[in-house]
Amino acid sequence: MTQRKAHNPAWPWTENFRIAQAVQVGDTIYISGQGPLNSEGQLVGEGDMAAQAHQVFANIRAVLAEAGATMDDVVKITAFITDTSRYAAYSAARAEAFPNHIPASSTVTVADLVLPGMLVEVEAIAVLSSGR
Repeated sequence: MTQRKAHNPAWPWTENFRIAQAVQVGDTIYISGQGPLNSEGQLVGEGDMAAQAHQVFANIRAVLAEAGATMDDVVKITAFITDTSRYAAYSAARAEAFPNHIPASSTVTVADLVLPGMLVEVEAIAVLSSGR
């Protein structure tokens, strides 16, 4: 039977939540939705989709590093945004985050996200060594 392994960066604020930032099963890593929070749990870039999207992708990068993976290993992302008119800013940050291997991607517009001020949240699936 394949083992499950949780991956959690040493972010102090995550102790308040009962979730794994990522769960690995075999070579596949399932990354929980990442919001625009810095390592201290503070919202980054209030009202600024580009700043928030950059922080989200930085968080995904940090979670992947805990699992020994990189952004090149990401095969699928799903984004949740609260304002379709700001999609271009999100899309530009996504393009910067994945310069080598473009993952399959879905974007869904939602009315609200879990914390006030959040404009974007992204979940991801990575497969170890898929980007090499």
